[in-house]
Amino acid sequence: MNKLLVVPILALILLFIDWYVFQAVRVVSENLSVIPRRIIYYTYWGITTLVLSGLFLYNFGNPDNYSRVFRMFLLTAVFVNYFAKIFGVLFLLIDDVRRLVQWVYYKVVDDSSSLNAISSDSTLERGNQISRSDFLSKTALLAAGAPMAGMVYGIVSGAHDYRIRRKTVYLPNLPASFDGIKIGQISDIHSGSFFNKTAVRGGVDMFMEEKPDVAFFTGDLVNNEADEVKNYIDIFNKIDAPLGVYSTLGNHDYGTYRNWTSDVAQQKNLEKLKEAHKILGWDLLMNEHRMLLQGSDKLAILGVENWGGRGFIKKGRLDLAHKNTDEAAVKLLLSHDPSHWDLQVRPEFGDIDMMFAGHTHGFQFGVELGDFKWSPSEYVYKQWAGLYQEGKQFLYVNRGYGYLGFPGRVGMPPEITMIELKKA
Repeated sequence: MNKLLVVPILALILLFIDWYVFQAVRVVSENLSVIPRRIIYYTYWGITTLVLSGLFLYNFGNPDNYSRVFRMFLLTAVFVNYFAKIFGVLFLLIDDVRRLVQWVYYKVVDDSSSLNAISSDSTLERGNQISRSDFLSKTALLAAGAPMAGMVYGIVSGAHDYRIRRKTVYLPNLPASFDGIKIGQISDIHSGSFFNKTAVRGGVDMFMEEKPDVAFFTGDLVNNEADEVKNYIDIFNKIDAPLGVYSTLGNHDYGTYRNWTSDVAQQKNLEKLKEAHKILGWDLLMNEHRMLLQGSDKLAILGVENWGGRGFIKKGRLDLAHKNTDEAAVKLLLSHDPSHWDLQVRPEFGDIDMMFAGHTHGFQFGVELGDFKWSPSEYVYKQWAGLYQEGKQFLYVNRGYGYLGFPGRVGMPPEITMIELKKA
């Protein structure tokens, strides 16, 4: 459908939502004096004007004329504003249905005793018009305000509230020389989304304070373009470990979510991204493996390009990465998408002891209390955050270091993982 038609229709729908929620604002503020009431009204409609103006600017201008951060926050403002108001609309609909039922009841019954009974409950005014409920109006605004406050907090605080999650995994084949090896993992940096460089640096400092023996990065260094990581090279090149830093690609690293002038331009971008891994000092594993040696003991680190279900890119060649690793006592796999584990790794490569993944971000929203965890992510991915085990094989899904789309996290903080391998 033509953008000239779609955007105005969308704007009208959003304006209707604004007008509908404004009815609750009017009810709640009707007893205030003139000046405070006007301040509330002007603020409400001022925010609406700014958000809708930005929406038109984005759609009818050239989005590439504005920075990635500006575009991200503009779209976030639209989403947060109207996602929150939808909750308010639900309560206002309850109120309007109640009023309609009372109005029909009054018209059909036309009973003065019923009228008096209803009027005594302050639901009728002079002229037999049923008023909007002050209680439900306040409830509607609270219902809208709660998710809005949560999402704003998720941007201001949650986006960079890095948490270290520690796990111990027991492997029966782990050689004694590798007993106690400490693996640090981060994933899904999405450097094109960052807006607070100081906080990002603080997360890397937390990682290095843990002093891992080996470090893994499991994909999505950028959102779309290799240039996004330029301003963060001097931060992420601080990630180091005695046994090396190993990385792999995620679905966003291929630039498939951007319109390129040609396939050549897209491939050139991918080559620049690979070069960025080298500049960072990370050993990018492209369907290959590396051997860690401790005396005569060998531990294999396998890394594949992105391989995912649900229509995501399948460039990974685990058969190539696995080749010539039979002599390794333990095999660890870096693969960005956790769906790879059930779809190929476990059915075809039963000797891979543990896989490290990311990709889901835990949907950047959820609840985790003790052993209980919930996120909308679980309706899309069977394994979406934390440690999983099937038989003697393990999978760890990192919740992500960065964020995508919504520039924050609510109840699903960014993660730095520290895993210790122990002899079972």
